[in-house]
Amino acid sequence: MVVITFIRGWHKLINFKPQPVILTTKVSVLVAARNEAPNIAKTIEDLIAQNYARDLTEIIFIDDHSTDQTAAIISSYSDKGVKLIRLNEDQPLNSYKKKAIQTAIAQARGSLIITTDADCRMGPDWLKTIVSFYEEKKYKMISSPVAYFEEKSFFEKAQTLEFLYLIGLGASTIGNRKPSTCNGANLAYEREAFYEVGGFKGIDDLASGDDELLLHKMAAKFNGHIGFLKNEDAVVYTHPKATLKEFIQQRKRWASKSTRYKNKSIIVLGVCIWLFNLSILLNAASGIFNCFYFKLAVVQLLAKMTIELLFLYDVTAFAKRRNLLILLPVLNVLHILYIVYIGVAGNTGKYNWKDRMVK
Repeated sequence: MVVITFIRGWHKLINFKPQPVILTTKVSVLVAARNEAPNIAKTIEDLIAQNYARDLTEIIFIDDHSTDQTAAIISSYSDKGVKLIRLNEDQPLNSYKKKAIQTAIAQARGSLIITTDADCRMGPDWLKTIVSFYEEKKYKMISSPVAYFEEKSFFEKAQTLEFLYLIGLGASTIGNRKPSTCNGANLAYEREAFYEVGGFKGIDDLASGDDELLLHKMAAKFNGHIGFLKNEDAVVYTHPKATLKEFIQQRKRWASKSTRYKNKSIIVLGVCIWLFNLSILLNAASGIFNCFYFKLAVVQLLAKMTIELLFLYDVTAFAKRRNLLILLPVLNVLHILYIVYIGVAGNTGKYNWKDRMVK
Protein backbone atom coordinates (compact mmCIF):
# COMPACT_ATOMS: atom_id res chain seq x y z
CA MET A 1 0.00 0.00 0.00
CA VAL A 2 2.85 2.36 0.85
CA VAL A 3 4.66 1.70 -2.44
CA ILE A 4 1.39 2.25 -4.33
CA THR A 5 1.35 5.71 -2.77
CA PHE A 6 4.92 6.22 -3.99
CA ILE A 7 3.94 5.11 -7.50
CA ARG A 8 1.09 7.64 -7.47
CA GLY A 9 3.46 10.37 -6.27
CA TRP A 10 5.97 9.63 -9.04
CA HIS A 11 3.23 9.87 -11.69
CA LYS A 12 2.05 13.18 -10.29
CA LEU A 13 5.40 14.63 -11.34
CA ILE A 14 5.11 15.94 -14.90
CA ASN A 15 8.15 15.76 -17.18
CA PHE A 16 9.28 19.37 -17.30
CA LYS A 17 9.85 21.01 -20.68
CA PRO A 18 11.66 24.38 -20.50
CA GLN A 19 10.08 27.22 -22.43
CA PRO A 20 12.18 29.38 -24.80
CA VAL A 21 12.29 32.47 -22.58
CA ILE A 22 15.07 34.77 -21.40
CA LEU A 23 16.24 33.70 -17.93
CA THR A 24 17.26 36.38 -15.45
CA THR A 25 18.01 34.65 -12.14
CA LYS A 26 21.44 35.17 -10.60
CA VAL A 27 22.73 31.75 -9.49
CA SER A 28 25.43 30.75 -7.02
CA VAL A 29 26.66 27.17 -7.41
CA LEU A 30 28.27 25.95 -4.19
CA VAL A 31 30.57 22.95 -3.94
CA ALA A 32 32.11 21.82 -0.65
CA ALA A 33 35.27 19.81 -1.30
CA ARG A 34 37.70 17.80 0.80
CA ASN A 35 40.51 15.73 -0.73
CA GLU A 36 38.91 15.52 -4.17
CA ALA A 37 42.04 16.05 -6.28
CA PRO A 38 41.39 13.02 -8.56
CA ASN A 39 37.87 14.18 -9.49
CA ILE A 40 37.45 17.88 -9.01
CA ALA A 41 38.86 19.18 -12.32
CA LYS A 42 36.13 17.36 -14.28
CA THR A 43 33.43 18.87 -12.06
CA ILE A 44 34.87 22.35 -12.51
CA GLU A 45 35.06 21.92 -16.28
CA ASP A 46 31.41 20.84 -16.40
CA LEU A 47 30.34 23.89 -14.39
CA ILE A 48 32.34 26.27 -16.56
CA ALA A 49 30.80 24.72 -19.70
CA GLN A 50 27.19 25.43 -18.64
CA ASN A 51 24.89 26.99 -21.24
CA TYR A 52 23.80 29.73 -18.89
CA ALA A 53 24.71 33.42 -18.93
CA ARG A 54 28.16 33.88 -17.39
CA ASP A 55 27.19 37.20 -15.80
CA LEU A 56 24.36 35.40 -13.97
CA THR A 57 26.53 32.50 -12.81
CA GLU A 58 28.73 32.41 -9.72
CA ILE A 59 30.78 29.28 -9.00
CA ILE A 60 32.12 28.91 -5.46
CA PHE A 61 34.19 26.01 -4.14
CA ILE A 62 34.82 25.70 -0.42
CA ASP A 63 37.94 23.77 0.50
CA ASP A 64 37.36 21.85 3.72
CA HIS A 65 40.90 21.47 5.08
CA SER A 66 42.09 19.29 2.20
CA THR A 67 45.46 17.61 2.60
CA ASP A 68 45.96 16.96 -1.12
CA GLN A 69 46.02 19.28 -4.17
CA THR A 70 42.28 20.06 -4.12
CA ALA A 71 42.71 23.76 -3.26
CA ALA A 72 45.52 24.23 -5.80
CA ILE A 73 43.41 22.72 -8.58
CA ILE A 74 40.48 24.99 -7.74
CA SER A 75 42.78 28.04 -7.64
CA SER A 76 44.09 27.23 -11.12
CA TYR A 77 40.61 28.07 -12.48
CA SER A 78 40.41 31.51 -10.88
CA ASP A 79 40.92 33.19 -14.25
CA LYS A 80 37.73 31.48 -15.42
CA GLY A 81 35.65 32.94 -12.61
CA VAL A 82 35.84 30.05 -10.16
CA LYS A 83 36.04 31.33 -6.59
CA LEU A 84 37.76 29.54 -3.72
CA ILE A 85 36.91 29.84 -0.04
CA ARG A 86 39.12 28.05 2.47
CA LEU A 87 37.67 26.92 5.77
CA ASN A 88 40.04 27.88 8.56
CA GLU A 89 38.24 26.45 11.58
CA ASP A 90 40.75 25.74 14.33
CA GLN A 91 38.18 24.16 16.65
CA PRO A 92 36.86 20.64 15.86
CA LEU A 93 33.37 20.59 14.36
CA ASN A 94 30.95 17.74 13.83
CA SER A 95 29.49 19.31 10.68
CA TYR A 96 32.19 20.74 8.46
CA LYS A 97 30.03 20.49 5.34
CA LYS A 98 27.22 22.60 6.79
CA LYS A 99 29.82 25.12 7.94
CA ALA A 100 31.27 25.21 4.43
CA ILE A 101 27.89 25.76 2.76
CA GLN A 102 26.78 28.34 5.31
CA THR A 103 30.05 30.26 4.90
CA ALA A 104 29.64 30.29 1.13
CA ILE A 105 26.00 31.39 1.24
CA ALA A 106 27.01 34.35 3.40
CA GLN A 107 29.37 35.48 0.61
CA ALA A 108 27.24 34.40 -2.37
CA ARG A 109 25.65 37.02 -4.62
CA GLY A 110 23.07 34.79 -6.26
CA SER A 111 19.43 34.76 -5.23
CA LEU A 112 19.22 31.04 -6.08
CA ILE A 113 21.66 28.70 -4.33
CA ILE A 114 22.48 25.42 -6.06
CA THR A 115 24.59 22.77 -4.34
CA THR A 116 26.41 19.82 -5.86
CA ASP A 117 29.37 17.64 -4.92
CA ALA A 118 33.01 17.80 -5.99
CA ASP A 119 32.91 14.39 -7.68
CA CYS A 120 29.77 14.99 -9.75
CA ARG A 121 29.28 15.39 -13.49
CA MET A 122 26.52 17.28 -15.27
CA GLY A 123 25.51 18.11 -18.81
CA PRO A 124 25.78 21.62 -20.33
CA ASP A 125 22.06 22.37 -19.89
CA TRP A 126 21.96 21.44 -16.20
CA LEU A 127 21.89 25.01 -14.81
CA LYS A 128 19.61 26.35 -17.51
CA THR A 129 17.07 23.60 -16.87
CA ILE A 130 17.01 24.18 -13.10
CA VAL A 131 16.63 27.95 -13.51
CA SER A 132 13.87 27.49 -16.12
CA PHE A 133 11.99 25.29 -13.68
CA TYR A 134 12.53 27.76 -10.84
CA GLU A 135 11.36 30.79 -12.81
CA GLU A 136 8.25 28.99 -14.07
CA LYS A 137 7.19 27.26 -10.85
CA LYS A 138 8.52 29.71 -8.21
CA TYR A 139 9.39 26.93 -5.77
CA LYS A 140 11.36 27.80 -2.65
CA MET A 141 13.38 24.58 -2.91
CA ILE A 142 13.96 22.25 -5.86
CA SER A 143 15.23 18.70 -5.62
CA SER A 144 16.69 17.32 -8.84
CA PRO A 145 17.73 13.78 -9.82
CA VAL A 146 21.07 12.18 -9.02
CA ALA A 147 22.21 8.93 -10.62
CA TYR A 148 25.22 6.64 -10.57
CA PHE A 149 27.14 5.90 -13.75
CA GLU A 150 30.27 4.18 -15.11
CA GLU A 151 29.78 1.10 -12.92
CA LYS A 152 32.62 -1.43 -12.99
CA SER A 153 31.17 -4.41 -11.11
CA PHE A 154 27.98 -6.22 -10.12
CA PHE A 155 28.22 -4.56 -6.71
CA GLU A 156 28.27 -1.10 -8.26
CA LYS A 157 25.37 -1.90 -10.61
CA ALA A 158 23.35 -3.16 -7.64
CA GLN A 159 24.03 0.15 -5.89
CA THR A 160 22.81 2.02 -8.95
CA LEU A 161 19.47 0.22 -8.88
CA GLU A 162 19.08 0.72 -5.12
CA PHE A 163 20.03 4.39 -5.43
CA LEU A 164 17.46 4.94 -8.19
CA TYR A 165 14.89 3.50 -5.80
CA LEU A 166 15.90 6.03 -3.13
CA ILE A 167 15.87 8.96 -5.57
CA GLY A 168 12.50 7.82 -6.88
CA LEU A 169 11.06 7.60 -3.37
CA GLY A 170 12.26 11.11 -2.55
CA ALA A 171 10.74 12.43 -5.77
CA SER A 172 7.44 10.66 -5.13
CA THR A 173 7.07 12.14 -1.65
CA ILE A 174 7.47 15.58 -3.19
CA GLY A 175 4.90 14.61 -5.82
CA ASN A 176 2.54 13.72 -2.98
CA ARG A 177 3.32 17.07 -1.30
CA LYS A 178 4.88 15.31 1.69
CA PRO A 179 8.61 15.85 1.11
CA SER A 180 10.81 13.46 3.04
CA THR A 181 14.16 13.10 1.29
CA CYS A 182 16.44 14.70 -1.29
CA ASN A 183 20.12 14.70 -2.23
CA GLY A 184 22.51 17.60 -1.68
CA ALA A 185 24.40 16.67 -4.85
CA ASN A 186 21.59 18.32 -6.82
CA LEU A 187 19.63 20.74 -4.69
CA ALA A 188 18.49 24.32 -5.25
CA TYR A 189 16.87 26.82 -2.89
CA GLU A 190 16.31 30.50 -2.55
CA ARG A 191 19.00 32.25 -0.54
CA GLU A 192 16.33 34.30 1.22
CA ALA A 193 14.34 31.17 2.08
CA PHE A 194 17.46 29.59 3.59
CA TYR A 195 17.73 32.48 6.04
CA GLU A 196 13.97 32.54 6.66
CA VAL A 197 14.10 28.99 8.06
CA GLY A 198 17.17 29.83 10.13
CA GLY A 199 19.65 28.07 7.85
CA PHE A 200 21.18 25.05 9.55
CA LYS A 201 20.36 26.27 13.04
CA GLY A 202 19.11 23.38 15.14
CA ILE A 203 20.68 20.75 12.88
CA ASP A 204 24.25 22.04 12.74
CA ASP A 205 25.50 19.61 15.39
CA LEU A 206 24.86 16.63 13.11
CA ALA A 207 27.52 15.82 10.52
CA SER A 208 25.01 14.94 7.81
CA GLY A 209 21.65 16.51 6.93
CA ASP A 210 22.60 19.56 4.87
CA ASP A 211 20.01 18.29 2.40
CA GLU A 212 17.22 16.23 4.02
CA LEU A 213 16.98 18.08 7.32
CA LEU A 214 17.04 21.42 5.50
CA LEU A 215 14.29 20.07 3.21
CA HIS A 216 12.15 19.33 6.27
CA LYS A 217 12.64 22.86 7.58
CA MET A 218 11.73 24.30 4.18
CA ALA A 219 8.66 22.07 3.83
CA ALA A 220 7.42 23.08 7.29
CA LYS A 221 7.82 26.78 6.51
CA PHE A 222 6.80 26.79 2.84
CA ASN A 223 4.14 24.10 2.54
CA GLY A 224 3.44 23.27 -1.10
CA HIS A 225 6.44 25.20 -2.40
CA ILE A 226 8.88 22.30 -2.77
CA GLY A 227 9.39 20.85 -6.26
CA PHE A 228 11.11 17.94 -7.94
CA LEU A 229 12.60 18.57 -11.38
CA LYS A 230 11.79 15.59 -13.59
CA ASN A 231 13.98 16.23 -16.61
CA GLU A 232 16.94 14.24 -17.90
CA ASP A 233 19.01 17.38 -18.54
CA ALA A 234 18.79 18.14 -14.82
CA VAL A 235 20.40 14.85 -13.76
CA VAL A 236 23.71 14.97 -11.90
CA TYR A 237 25.93 11.90 -12.16
CA THR A 238 28.30 10.43 -9.60
CA HIS A 239 30.00 7.11 -8.92
CA PRO A 240 28.85 4.30 -6.64
CA LYS A 241 31.12 3.14 -3.84
CA ALA A 242 33.85 0.73 -4.93
CA THR A 243 33.99 -1.29 -1.72
CA LEU A 244 31.51 -2.66 0.79
CA LYS A 245 33.25 -0.75 3.59
CA GLU A 246 32.78 2.60 1.80
CA PHE A 247 29.17 1.72 1.02
CA ILE A 248 28.37 0.87 4.65
CA GLN A 249 29.97 4.08 5.93
CA GLN A 250 27.96 6.15 3.43
CA ARG A 251 24.68 4.48 4.33
CA LYS A 252 25.35 4.81 8.06
CA ARG A 253 25.85 8.53 7.47
CA TRP A 254 22.59 8.79 5.56
CA ALA A 255 20.66 6.81 8.18
CA SER A 256 22.04 8.92 11.04
CA LYS A 257 19.82 11.82 9.95
CA SER A 258 16.66 9.94 10.85
CA THR A 259 17.16 10.62 14.57
CA ARG A 260 16.48 14.30 13.90
CA TYR A 261 13.31 14.02 11.81
CA LYS A 262 10.60 16.25 13.29
CA ASN A 263 7.89 14.82 11.03
CA LYS A 264 6.72 11.80 13.01
CA SER A 265 4.99 10.22 10.02
CA ILE A 266 8.36 9.83 8.27
CA ILE A 267 9.81 8.16 11.36
CA VAL A 268 6.81 5.83 11.65
CA LEU A 269 7.10 4.89 7.98
CA GLY A 270 10.81 4.15 8.37
CA VAL A 271 10.23 2.00 11.44
CA CYS A 272 7.43 0.07 9.68
CA ILE A 273 9.69 -0.65 6.69
CA TRP A 274 12.47 -1.79 9.04
CA LEU A 275 10.10 -4.06 11.00
CA PHE A 276 8.74 -5.57 7.78
CA ASN A 277 12.24 -6.47 6.59
CA LEU A 278 13.12 -7.79 10.04
CA SER A 279 10.01 -9.98 10.01
CA ILE A 280 11.13 -11.57 6.72
CA LEU A 281 14.44 -12.53 8.31
CA LEU A 282 12.79 -13.86 11.47
CA ASN A 283 10.22 -15.86 9.52
CA ALA A 284 12.95 -17.31 7.30
CA ALA A 285 14.93 -18.33 10.39
CA SER A 286 11.83 -19.79 12.04
CA GLY A 287 11.23 -21.80 8.88
CA ILE A 288 14.00 -24.12 9.98
CA PHE A 289 11.63 -25.43 12.65
CA ASN A 290 8.26 -24.81 11.00
CA CYS A 291 7.79 -24.70 7.23
CA PHE A 292 4.79 -22.37 7.59
CA TYR A 293 7.08 -19.50 8.55
CA PHE A 294 9.42 -20.21 5.66
CA LYS A 295 6.48 -20.08 3.25
CA LEU A 296 5.36 -16.83 4.87
CA ALA A 297 8.84 -15.35 4.37
CA VAL A 298 8.74 -16.36 0.69
CA VAL A 299 5.32 -14.71 0.25
CA GLN A 300 6.62 -11.53 1.93
CA LEU A 301 9.70 -11.49 -0.28
CA LEU A 302 7.68 -12.00 -3.47
CA ALA A 303 5.25 -9.26 -2.45
CA LYS A 304 8.15 -6.91 -1.72
CA MET A 305 9.80 -7.71 -5.04
CA THR A 306 6.58 -7.27 -7.03
CA ILE A 307 5.62 -3.86 -5.68
CA GLU A 308 9.20 -2.61 -5.96
CA LEU A 309 9.31 -3.80 -9.57
CA LEU A 310 6.15 -1.80 -10.32
CA PHE A 311 7.74 1.31 -8.85
CA LEU A 312 11.19 0.85 -10.37
CA TYR A 313 9.80 0.07 -13.81
CA ASP A 314 8.97 3.75 -14.33
CA VAL A 315 11.88 5.20 -12.37
CA THR A 316 14.47 3.17 -14.29
CA ALA A 317 12.76 4.14 -17.54
CA PHE A 318 13.26 7.82 -16.68
CA ALA A 319 16.95 7.14 -15.97
CA LYS A 320 17.25 4.99 -19.11
CA ARG A 321 18.52 2.10 -16.96
CA ARG A 322 15.65 -0.37 -17.15
CA ASN A 323 18.15 -3.15 -17.93
CA LEU A 324 19.16 -3.05 -14.26
CA LEU A 325 15.82 -4.58 -13.24
CA ILE A 326 17.30 -8.01 -13.91
CA LEU A 327 19.25 -7.53 -10.67
CA LEU A 328 16.13 -7.00 -8.58
CA PRO A 329 15.70 -10.58 -7.25
CA VAL A 330 19.26 -10.71 -5.90
CA LEU A 331 19.13 -7.13 -4.73
CA ASN A 332 15.93 -7.78 -2.77
CA VAL A 333 17.54 -10.49 -0.66
CA LEU A 334 20.64 -8.39 0.01
CA HIS A 335 18.49 -5.32 0.62
CA ILE A 336 16.68 -7.00 3.51
CA LEU A 337 19.96 -7.70 5.29
CA TYR A 338 21.20 -4.19 4.57
CA ILE A 339 18.02 -2.46 5.79
CA VAL A 340 17.98 -4.36 9.09
CA TYR A 341 21.68 -3.74 9.76
CA ILE A 342 21.75 -0.06 8.73
CA GLY A 343 18.58 0.64 10.69
CA VAL A 344 20.51 -0.16 13.84
CA ALA A 345 24.08 0.82 12.93
CA GLY A 346 23.07 4.14 11.35
CA ASN A 347 21.46 5.34 14.55
CA THR A 348 24.16 4.23 16.96
CA GLY A 349 27.85 5.05 17.23
CA LYS A 350 30.10 6.90 14.81
CA TYR A 351 31.07 6.58 11.16
CA ASN A 352 33.92 7.68 8.90
CA TRP A 353 33.36 10.55 6.48
CA LYS A 354 36.15 12.16 4.51
CA ASP A 355 38.80 10.63 6.79
CA ARG A 356 37.08 11.97 9.91
CA MET A 357 35.19 10.06 12.59
CA VAL A 358 31.87 11.85 13.14
CA LYS A 359 28.49 11.11 14.68
